Amino acid sequence: MLPFTLICLCVFTDHAQEQEMEIEALEAILMDEFKEIHSAESGLSTSNRCFQITVSPQDEDTDQPTPVQLALVFSHTEKYPDEPPLLSVKSIRGIQSSDLKALKEKLEQEASESLGMAMIYTLVTSAKEWLSGRYCQDAGADNAEEEEARKDEVIVPHGEPVTVDTFSAWRERFEAELALERAKLMPESALTAPKEKKLTGRQWFESGRASTKGAAAIKEEYEEEDIDLDDDDFEDDEEDMLEHYLAEKSDSSSLSSKRTA
Repeated sequence: MLPFTLICLCVFTDHAQEQEMEIEALEAILMDEFKEIHSAESGLSTSNRCFQITVSPQDEDTDQPTPVQLALVFSHTEKYPDEPPLLSVKSIRGIQSSDLKALKEKLEQEASESLGMAMIYTLVTSAKEWLSGRYCQDAGADNAEEEEARKDEVIVPHGEPVTVDTFSAWRERFEAELALERAKLMPESALTAPKEKKLTGRQWFESGRASTKGAAAIKEEYEEEDIDLDDDDFEDDEEDMLEHYLAEKSDSSSLSSKRTA
């Protein structure tokens, strides 16, 4: 039968070997997220080796800094994993002290349920999941609200909307401009003739006295504007505007002649 001291030494050696193997595995898996720190900065009541693991939300693949991040600090006890490790959690970025307390209690509970096997990586995974559920879901909800707000924004159209009334007003102005252009092509004699001998715009054009050059200019202008020049398309209001313009032109010419005399 083996002496009691030899049995204790074998058990202690087994614990130490398991702890060393776990540390090597954590270094290989976590790489830069895993480091050894001095016991004085660990916040744990121990002089044993202490380690710190940087924990970020799970599935955080972006290059941007994460909104929350914590440090999981642990130290093996002599009988670990047959007894829980010493644990501490610190906020690196964006975590409230009340949440840190709740997380520590959660990890200590899970550690007590995992006795007899290496458990540090399991605790790290649990901390990642907790961070994602506690903070990332809130951020996702905020983003969803912002997206809905953008969808609800009303795009106010600029400019005056086209209606039947606005189109009619534009057409009247356009037809008046056409009538004035036609009047400019008439000879001065047509403008200064007595009212009873004065020809309307339609009569003057139908008489064939419009110059070939003027007619060609009008035709070219109408073709550029894609306007049909059939006589039936000229409404009576065009003739009224033209006659009104010619009358004003005639009165102005007569007044100028009297002043000269």
